[in-house]
Amino acid sequence: MQIFSVEGMTCGHCVRAVTQAVQSRDPAASVNVDLKAKEVGVVSRLSPEEVISLITEEGYNARLA
Repeated sequence: MQIFSVEGMTCGHCVRAVTQAVQSRDPAASVNVDLKAKEVGVVSRLSPEEVISLITEEGYNARLA
């Protein structure tokens, strides 16, 4: 599992946006969002750079935790 620190997530819409962004490129990806910790755990065939790019495209600041 890759863990990313993501700034700007505040609600269920944010969770859906991040989850759908990753799963749009890898439908089999497992995405676990922890709003309180501002972390996103991803199990995917995508590289960390690809995941960060997808999350950033949704308007959030993301980096490897």
